[in-house]
Amino acid sequence: MQGTTDSSLETRALRLLLVEDHDDTRRFTAMLLERSGHLVTTAESVESGLRAADAGEFDWLICDLGLPDASGLVLMRELKTRKAMKGIAVTGSDDADDIRDCREAGFTEHLIKPLDFDRLEQILAV
Repeated sequence: MQGTTDSSLETRALRLLLVEDHDDTRRFTAMLLERSGHLVTTAESVESGLRAADAGEFDWLICDLGLPDASGLVLMRELKTRKAMKGIAVTGSDDADDIRDCREAGFTEHLIKPLDFDRLEQILAV
């Protein structure tokens, strides 16, 4: 019997930088992403996110905007000057001004909390 391959179940492993200051949210999101086959590096602030970005190569930044030392917008703006990386902003608001600010900072996508993991996976699959 020959096996068949369902390409919708195949996921290319991506290198992800997840920046989230809430410990449980960061650990749970990282666990789900790793179970999907991705390589995840985590950080809890803009400063630790910059250090992690300098230490490795990443396909995507997934970043909460409300970080303890500065906005995730600051992190995305700085990373865009250093390397080519797509970004997903994670916020508590879907306000048009919030979305515009995210796009202007360099984020390519915007997700609202609580995080819709299926939607996140769809974005990463493109």
